Amino acid sequence: MSTPAPASPALPRRASSPLLWGVLGALLAGVLLAGAWVALRPAPEPLPDLGALPAFTFTRQDGRPFGLQQLQGHPFVANFIFTRCPTVCPLFSKKMAALQGRTKDVGARLALVSFSVDPKYDTPERLSAYAHKYGADEARWSFLTGDYEQLKGTIVGGFKISMGRENLDDADVMGIFHGTHFVLVDGRGHVRGYYDSNDAEATERLVQDAERLAREG
Repeated sequence: MSTPAPASPALPRRASSPLLWGVLGALLAGVLLAGAWVALRPAPEPLPDLGALPAFTFTRQDGRPFGLQQLQGHPFVANFIFTRCPTVCPLFSKKMAALQGRTKDVGARLALVSFSVDPKYDTPERLSAYAHKYGADEARWSFLTGDYEQLKGTIVGGFKISMGRENLDDADVMGIFHGTHFVLVDGRGHVRGYYDSNDAEATERLVQDAERLAREG
């Protein structure tokens, strides 16, 4: 009587789940669609070119000459303040400080420049103390003073921002006036945008546009 040969062990069957393959297919389709959307979406509109600034050189809070030559190749955001201002300047400077924090990822690729509209009073020493008060990173944020008429020529004639005095009394702080828009300038010294510092949407656009210029170089 012959002994029957042992049966071959059954091989495990490969699991096949329609649900699993469906999920994998959906994920693959999603990846392909996302890639197609990125490839086909239109490039963002270029920022307007609103004209070149005239060359300028003033005195920085550390006493060094500083101007458009030192800013060459670096986009920057400008604002206009004076240290003894009791009204809009403290808030304007706080917003510049917030911009400094929000753009820390681009670092020194984006400069910040505050121009004094009261340069006779705002010595480099006073500007240095003011910079410290607002937590300025002096590697990025410059405060400039200099000759009043030259500053006025740059601010009014170049940046197209208002500034002046209602009278000749240097003690009349309330007689000093200036605009409250941020100005975005590219690395060639061309104005690329104006942003109302009192408009939250405008300042949000400023963050995006400034970082975009900094990354584009």
